[in-house]
Amino acid sequence: MTKSKGKESKGFLLAEQAQFVYAALTAVLILFTWTNLQNPQGLLWERVTIVSGTLALWIVYRIWQSRIIMLCRVLYLLMMLGHWYPDTYELNKQFGSFDNVFAQYEQSLFGFQPAYEFSKAFSSGFFSELMYAGYMSYYLFFVFTILIVFFRDYQQLRRVTFIIITSFFLCYVIYLFLPVTGPQYYFYAIGEDSVVAGNFPDIGKFFSDTQESLQAPGWKDGFFYRLNQIPHQAGERPTAAFPSSHVAVSTLVMLMAARMRMWKWLMILAIPFVLLCLSTVYIQAHYAVDAIAGMGFGMVLFIALGGLKLKKCGG
Repeated sequence: MTKSKGKESKGFLLAEQAQFVYAALTAVLILFTWTNLQNPQGLLWERVTIVSGTLALWIVYRIWQSRIIMLCRVLYLLMMLGHWYPDTYELNKQFGSFDNVFAQYEQSLFGFQPAYEFSKAFSSGFFSELMYAGYMSYYLFFVFTILIVFFRDYQQLRRVTFIIITSFFLCYVIYLFLPVTGPQYYFYAIGEDSVVAGNFPDIGKFFSDTQESLQAPGWKDGFFYRLNQIPHQAGERPTAAFPSSHVAVSTLVMLMAARMRMWKWLMILAIPFVLLCLSTVYIQAHYAVDAIAGMGFGMVLFIALGGLKLKKCGG
């Protein structure tokens, strides 16, 4: 499987175009807030570098129109999400935090903080590992979906990639202008006594120069607990809590799998999906309202980005 069968467009993928638009949007934001940023030149250079990588792969594909090169283009976009996600912190930390608003709404809605009480109520090592395994299954939802479509229904690869990649960028746009750090960071800033008392002060730009957070709850010696700490330490920042992109993209993938009648894949994802939605609150990455909003946003993205137009491939 090297050469594509038939003629394919040699233009940019819609997903690549979405990346260009996001890079341009954030570049404009950098220029407008130049004096408030710690390293604006570096942020702009990072965008040039990422876009240059996309252009380089596009040129290679024009020379050698291969499915393998196409897969490289798609995987490159997925890999760069690992940069764009923490990058939102570099841009939104200058605006402060809205955590006090979300935590207060959470308190009004539930009468307590689910992210604080959940792990205390279910503290067994088994349940902890179950939650962290569910959280790590997040990568199944978009990486393996892309690979399954690539090998089983290549003609839909462009559309599926566009829907997944663009959904991430739309989440990131929200994070840029609605900074919410999440319980693990906000609870660290205000202290446990304030959380228990239901007192949620405005912390302003507390995290503009620190990234300290609470230690993740659960069984510290667990395999999945430790495994989760690797990407957490590498890319997690006090940013991107509302809505939960984990839940939003996972919901989107579940809907796409159902639309394409990928029943086996849907059944495989069913339990991890439930665990993922719960685990985002359990590990204190998100407020419960973040997860609920993520599920709703995933449904909106599915409709808005053309998920209903996906062909049914079965299986």
